[in-house]
Amino acid sequence: MIDELARVHPDAKIGPGVKIGPFVSVAADVVIGEGTELLPNAVIMDGARIGKHCKIFPGAVISAIPQDLKFAGEVTTAEIGDHTTIRECVTVNRGTADRMKTVVGNHCLIMAYTHLGHDVAVGNHCILANAASVAGHVTIHDYAILEGVVAVQQFVTIGAHAFVAGGSLVRKDVPPFVKAAREPLAYVGVNTVGLRRRGFHEDTIKRIEDMYRIIYVQNTNMSKALALVEETVPDIDERRAVIGFIRGSQKGVMRG
Repeated sequence: MIDELARVHPDAKIGPGVKIGPFVSVAADVVIGEGTELLPNAVIMDGARIGKHCKIFPGAVISAIPQDLKFAGEVTTAEIGDHTTIRECVTVNRGTADRMKTVVGNHCLIMAYTHLGHDVAVGNHCILANAASVAGHVTIHDYAILEGVVAVQQFVTIGAHAFVAGGSLVRKDVPPFVKAAREPLAYVGVNTVGLRRRGFHEDTIKRIEDMYRIIYVQNTNMSKALALVEETVPDIDERRAVIGFIRGSQKGVMRG
């Protein structure tokens, strides 16, 4: 259903059951999946690829060109997964030549006034609370949560199931399964509440706590800490995820 006051380009590909409210603008190079709803005054620009059963609230702008002086007009996209909610006045810029796309995964909640810069990759089941500001080239893995007014520096990676406290400035990579807070940003514990909610076994949570106790509490040398984790913690998926993340970090991980 398309409201008579909406402006939808005839070349846009609109799936079945899509609802488009008054004063919505949809450009030509746009794909919108089945059952998605665009509320009044949403702006969907060229390069937008929106999945099924999403809900995009008033004032949101999806797929505007990057705020990057190096952008040369290359054909890029901003992709929103299925069952994702984009709240009021969110801005999602499309990609540049670096990754060619900005991506938000499935079942995400992007709250009001959040900004996702060019070439950002957000995983599935993520929550970004009000006024989160995510610079270009950032990667946020599945089930990560950013509370309100978090600012993330470009090229940072935030690990799966991580929790970043409100008002934090994220200048270094945040490993998986942790809580991060304070200024400068630091490890403040394992995200046990989130892990329990997602069905992690208590034994697994204990192993994760053991790993981060070695990494952040008992040691100041990261290489030695990781070697000790490999010696003392069973070879489980979560151990491989933590060690792989830290050893693969390009920006360096946050402090302990």
